[in-house]
Amino acid sequence: MIKLIASDMDGTLLDQNSEVPPETFELIEELHKRGVHFVASSGRRYDTLRWLFQPVADKIDYVASLGTQVYVENEVIDREVFSSASIRALFELSSEFDCIHLVVYDRTHTYLLDDQSSFVRELDKDLPNAERVFDPPSPDVSIIKAAVCCDSRARSMDMAMILEREMGDRLSFMPSGETWIDVVPRGVNKATGLEQIRRYYGISRNEIAVFGDSMNDYAMLRYAGTAYVMDNARYALKTIATKVIAPNTEQGVQKEMRRILEELA
Repeated sequence: MIKLIASDMDGTLLDQNSEVPPETFELIEELHKRGVHFVASSGRRYDTLRWLFQPVADKIDYVASLGTQVYVENEVIDREVFSSASIRALFELSSEFDCIHLVVYDRTHTYLLDDQSSFVRELDKDLPNAERVFDPPSPDVSIIKAAVCCDSRARSMDMAMILEREMGDRLSFMPSGETWIDVVPRGVNKATGLEQIRRYYGISRNEIAVFGDSMNDYAMLRYAGTAYVMDNARYALKTIATKVIAPNTEQGVQKEMRRILEELA
């Protein structure tokens, strides 16, 4: 029986306008009543996710910033930060390529290590409280998220391979769409966040169902007992899916959540 559902946001649970379909909140409420935990698992930061899920924000759990922020029952149970040395090395490496641009985040601010015009504004990477800086923040700033924006001369898959080759011993690089590459400390991902929540509730991996569409979902799709992959996902993810479901534009996640609820009835 499914006891925990975790879903990615962009390209998965959110619709084509990057909004949460209203019926989602009703489904989460019903799942909550039946003892099924819902986890928002995303590259977006915790505060952003709480805002998105405002009607049910206190009834769900969070794997935010690709696993560097993990919250259960409104309490932080895990927080990972980047080492200042790794951020400095990534800054120096990215400076060697004129087609990629580094941005790093703490809990509330965005630090642009290039001119703002170099960055595509989208989704959680809309650069809230953006500040243009010419050097990485000092070591006393807790960096919980980093991303690289590729311009039109570069492809995210190609640059991710280069970055992984150069710094894979410290960091992991995951393409997110055609423009962005998400960066996390080595050994941290959405699956490690789910593992913290699984242990907290004392459930098994076979009792977890996840939804995803992007390469930064790969680890949690592999981790869970049931892996739902969107029809709009990358082909590689479809090959490891338990089931390929309707795309986010047709509210595939919500349809499957409703089916799960019917099975629990």
